[in-house]
Amino acid sequence: MTRVAGCELCELSAPTVVDNDKFAVILVDDANYPGFARVIWKDHVREVSDLVDADRLLLNDAVYKLELAVREVMQPLKVNVASLGNVVPHLHWHVIPRYADDAHFPAPVWAQAQRTTDEVVLVARRALVPQLAEAIARRFASR
Repeated sequence: MTRVAGCELCELSAPTVVDNDKFAVILVDDANYPGFARVIWKDHVREVSDLVDADRLLLNDAVYKLELAVREVMQPLKVNVASLGNVVPHLHWHVIPRYADDAHFPAPVWAQAQRTTDEVVLVARRALVPQLAEAIARRFASR
């Protein structure tokens, strides 16, 4: 497995919900976006097209399962799925539940905020994160 010294995703220190020899799934600790998760490919590659077909299909299936778990538990209006890698050029997918009242909607979460989400709403969404972790683990346990 190729690792690059200094790459924050090669040296992943975040707690994982799913961890195998090919990829990890993490929940991002973002107070404004509870349920934000990532699938991180363990081998240091930049693009999906760098993967052999079997690995590409495995990664796609992981993103799919993660999106299903996010939809099931978080009940978002929309799920954003993005693979950017502009800042960290290590293959990873962001899976982000989106709501009409979130700070950036309808723009990407990386854009300028347009509002502040009510703290009561965020607290309720944060309370779902343990259930989300369980749903993710359950989806990845079943083959």
